[in-house]
Amino acid sequence: MQGGFQSFLSHGNVIRNAVLQRVRMVNPLLQPIVSSRFESVTPARIEEHGFESTTISDILNDKGKGADGSWLWCTTDDTVYDAVKSMTQNNVGALVVVKSDANKAIAGIITERDYLRKIIVQGRSSKSTKVGDIMTEENKLITVTPDTKVLQAMQLMTDKRIRHIPVIDEKGMVGMVSIGDVVRAVVREHRQEVERLNAFIQGGY
Repeated sequence: MQGGFQSFLSHGNVIRNAVLQRVRMVNPLLQPIVSSRFESVTPARIEEHGFESTTISDILNDKGKGADGSWLWCTTDDTVYDAVKSMTQNNVGALVVVKSDANKAIAGIITERDYLRKIIVQGRSSKSTKVGDIMTEENKLITVTPDTKVLQAMQLMTDKRIRHIPVIDEKGMVGMVSIGDVVRAVVREHRQEVERLNAFIQGGY
């Protein structure tokens, strides 16, 4: 995942150089202005113009109502088999785990990786193992908030080598995003930034 993330950033640099080359061809006088906009940003911190306002909340909104508080879940007493079956039926890679009592408080998360590492590799039975026995517990969860910037979430998921991350606010869990959700959002913003630069170069601003 780390290599893929660095490759993505390298691709961004290719786009940057192509745009600056286009500026030099169209109007050399504009090149210092546009170049300074790019070079004022530190690449190591991956804070590029156009991405700074995009948050995890935007991703949840794009995913629709079903992603805003209506995330898929299972209980600690469900079997791993049933949890994996639910993931397969809904084409997702993780489920929120809630406690089996009446309060349904969040207990943790179960992912495809948990299933592979703690059931398949160890030769355990998914039909006789409870979700609570293999889940990642709540106190070990890595989370973000709705206000977390998309690039910050992407960096966090890359550094921690995780593919799914719960979204928590002051009231509790409001959703979950995957690395695929985050990458799609970054790619979309990258595309829009290039379109804005092209419009600027061609006199659209």
